[in-house]
Amino acid sequence: MSNVIPLSCKLFVVVIAIKVCASTAHNVVEFGARGDGKTESTSSFLRAWNAACNSVSPTASMVVPNGMFLVKSITFTGPCKSDIKLLIHGTLIAPNNYRFLGSNESWIMFYSVSRLSIVGGTLNAKGSSLWSCKSAGNHCPFGARSLSFQSCNKVLVSGLKSLNSQRVHISINGCSNMILQRMKIIAPSRSPNTDGIHIGSSRNITITNSNIGTGDDCISIGQGSMKLRIDRIVCGPGHGISIGSLGGSAIENGVDGVIVTNSIFTQTQNGVRVKSWPKASDGYAKNLVFKNLTMRNVANPIIIDQDYCPNKSCTNSKNFGVKVSQVRFEQIKGTSLTQKAITLRCSSTNPCQGIELKDIDLTYVNHNFMKPTLSDCENARGFCSGFVYPKNCL
Repeated sequence: MSNVIPLSCKLFVVVIAIKVCASTAHNVVEFGARGDGKTESTSSFLRAWNAACNSVSPTASMVVPNGMFLVKSITFTGPCKSDIKLLIHGTLIAPNNYRFLGSNESWIMFYSVSRLSIVGGTLNAKGSSLWSCKSAGNHCPFGARSLSFQSCNKVLVSGLKSLNSQRVHISINGCSNMILQRMKIIAPSRSPNTDGIHIGSSRNITITNSNIGTGDDCISIGQGSMKLRIDRIVCGPGHGISIGSLGGSAIENGVDGVIVTNSIFTQTQNGVRVKSWPKASDGYAKNLVFKNLTMRNVANPIIIDQDYCPNKSCTNSKNFGVKVSQVRFEQIKGTSLTQKAITLRCSSTNPCQGIELKDIDLTYVNHNFMKPTLSDCENARGFCSGFVYPKNCL
């Protein structure tokens, strides 16, 4: 009897071997993690990450199976030798005692990682006890961001849910070429400083097809951010989508090239907003587009505020240094909870330039008194086109 293996079988074995080697999976359970919601699994997650990060396969995956995994503050550090896929089927939960995380900048951080995909999963930071501490006026830690990306490149986050962050849910700083899609970010309207996504000093960031409802900005954009695309966001509750606050420092980078489209705002404090502190700064915000947006009972649907001072503790300075220019508001419709549906409050020494209002239809919701919807402009220069209501104040 011949022992010769047919060539077709040999080729089949080779193909299977290549497929197995092309992608290596590292399940956190195999490194000691337990999804019982009680066993602390931080070190197991780090061992699984290090194995994936140091894999020589073209693509390595780190797998979090179904279950509740208790994780303390953790940093996943790159650069890695291969593309990394983090596949989360279960839920990562923070410790019940908020002090385990509260003094850290972040609960979960990715630092200097490129070619990373995070798919699925839920993060539950259990922030409510810290919020209660703050509301009672007690001595409390500042709070941790739930998920932070620092100095990362080519990152995809898809289908992730973030619940009840102590502070900002997702922070992006010094990053480039990121896509965040199909996100669900949830915290009560009373939760302090729980921005959904904050972006700073980053470029080429896309956020799309996501639901965000928090106690602060759904999305906030800080200095040094460029080429951002925000599309199909359902925002509320929260403070809307904000550029700023800018001008916190005399010397800071500006914001350039932000496009917000096809989004819905429901019962938010603001719709789309540009805000800066009333003090001298060389910062700027330019080339901004807000288009095809629906406002549902929003307090300030359209607002530029260069006199932003939430605690009313600012000096009465008129040297507003942040330059706001080339801003287009187009196809924005719906209802305003305040009589002033459009507010453009700009600097007398550095007026807003190139403001465009096009096809705006915003109506003040007032069931007790028949009052007209108003727009309020101060040191704002620009033009309007198409149908604009309330009456143009430019």
